Parts: sequence; structure tokens; C-alpha cells
Amino acid sequence: MHDAAYVIPANEYRRERWKNGLGWTREILRVPDSGDWAWRLSIAEIERDAAFSTFPGIERELVLIRGNGLRLRFDQGETIELAPPHGRLRFSGERKVSGELVDGLTHDFNLMWRRDAVDAELFHRPLVGPMLFFTEPGVSWAIHLLAGQAEFDAASGLPRLWAGDTAILVAGDGRARYALQGGGELLAIRVQQKDRSTGADG
Repeated sequence: MHDAAYVIPANEYRRERWKNGLGWTREILRVPDSGDWAWRLSIAEIERDAAFSTFPGIERELVLIRGNGLRLRFDQGETIELAPPHGRLRFSGERKVSGELVDGLTHDFNLMWRRDAVDAELFHRPLVGPMLFFTEPGVSWAIHLLAGQAEFDAASGLPRLWAGDTAILVAGDGRARYALQGGGELLAIRVQQKDRSTGADG
């Protein structure tokens, strides 16, 4: 993780094969940037019905951001449909699940986090005026702009956000305040580190 806030433009996401080879993912970031990450953001490009990879020890949340719907079939017989515009579901990475396209390809925002390392919350919000985000040691935010454009206060030193970009907000050694304004809609992800020795929030 960087020591200061930064923006990842959409054209810099890393496109790679799924772990099971049955689809593509545009990875936004992983923290830390290694195979043993604590949390990860990506966008899955689903072009055909396919089984999802399993991720032991991981919690995940999917949000439909493009397409006409995705049907998730779990091995216990449960079926849940993510409908447009932004259907979403949180589930355990250990669960075996297959994705079925309702009508054509979909793009799905994918938040994953290691449950023994961090807690994560995902919020879907319209951006119709100023929004404030507060960070502190152990607490970070990721802001993914779904539509529109936005900018942070000049003191942040961050560039303008365009649709598809992601801002990563960190506190460094102290607390920090970030003011975002513009028009559109966004996903805001709050990530809080856990104390690994106790499993409690840090």
C-alpha cells in the first residue's frame, strides 16, 4: 500500500485470466501487491457461463456494473440473480458457484478480503454533491467511480476522477479527511485492518 492517496486510471488495470482459466479479470489492485494479499479489487469480464474460482479464507462481494444480469448457482441448490442496474451479493469464497449469463456478457465489480486480516464494507451511492471520507491508521477507502466525473479538494493533490477510475485513500501516520464532489455514482469500500494476534479490529 502506498503511504499517500493516489488514483488508478481505468486504463492501467491489469487484465489477467481467472485462476480457473474460464474468464478474464481486470485487476484494480491487491494489498499487499503479492499472492498473499489481504484485500483485492477487480472487475470480472464474464462472456459465457462458467464456474467461479474458489478462494478459501476469503469473503467476497460482487456488484453487477454492466450487462443484463448474472445468475449465480451455488452447489447447495441456492440460486440468486444479480439484476441491473447494480445487483450485488456478498458470499464466502469457499462456496462453489457457477455464473450464468441472463442476456449477454456482464462486467462485475469484485471485492475480496481475507477474513482473518481485514474487515470490509461496500457502499453504492449516488454522487450529487460533496461527500467526505475519513481515514486513520488501519482504515483505508477505495472509491470506484461508476459513472460521471468527480474531483477531490485541491489539498489532496489527487487528479480528477473519470468513470471507471479508482481512488485509494490512506491516512499514513495520522487521520486524514478527503472531500469529493461531482456528479454520477460510485462504489465506496471501507477497509479496516485487524489485529492478527487477537482477530480484533485494529
